[in-house]
Amino acid sequence: MSEIAEFTRHLGHYLPPPDVALVERAFAFSEHAHQGQFRKSGEPYITHPLAVASILSQWRLDAQGLAAALLHDVMEDTNVTKTEIESSFGKPVADMVDGVSKLDQIEFQSREDAQADNFRKMLLAMAQDVRVILIKLADRLHNMRTLDAMAPTHRERIARETLDIYAPIANRLGLNALYLELQELSFKHLHPMRYRALAKAIKAARGNRREVMNRILQTMREGLKVAAISATATGREKTAYSVYKK
Repeated sequence: MSEIAEFTRHLGHYLPPPDVALVERAFAFSEHAHQGQFRKSGEPYITHPLAVASILSQWRLDAQGLAAALLHDVMEDTNVTKTEIESSFGKPVADMVDGVSKLDQIEFQSREDAQADNFRKMLLAMAQDVRVILIKLADRLHNMRTLDAMAPTHRERIARETLDIYAPIANRLGLNALYLELQELSFKHLHPMRYRALAKAIKAARGNRREVMNRILQTMREGLKVAAISATATGREKTAYSVYKK
């Protein structure tokens, strides 16, 4: 099964057929617009917007948002205009694509916390539709997952920008899993030797910690049950970046 077929099959679990058809049209449009373009990894460029849309589908974004995700680079990287997108997919989709393009044109300038905070506020203020920010976050996540294909100097800049700007925005929006992954990937590229050392140590100690955590969780669950308190007790392993900060 092709990647787009697998993707649209997943969409069928929560979107009605007309919405899935809209997303399929957006994919075909984007694939045609990016024809002949490739990523640094050598993959056809369409693999990137498809990956971004796939991430967003895991968050159950609506069809218009997914269509905009598939089209998010066409205005910046091809000759496609906002008018063409609006004519084919409607004003909300065109506005989102335009919003993402405008965010991409802003350059991150400083590592200072105060300025980074101002930059985050500016991004959030510019995105009148929260779906624009979600698309940008998914775009950044996929870029971070594939950052090895970039030159070292670019990797450092993008990782620093992600750690200072995009991870905090994910945290502010309550996207905790995304927040942690962006931090971890940023740490990996900013301090590769420290990351490898910590990741190795965490893996070595994982067995003992997991056993202790399971015993603690079981004791908590039994205590909650005896007290007739309806609750869920869970635990997680700290990330390398979290350990590094401590």
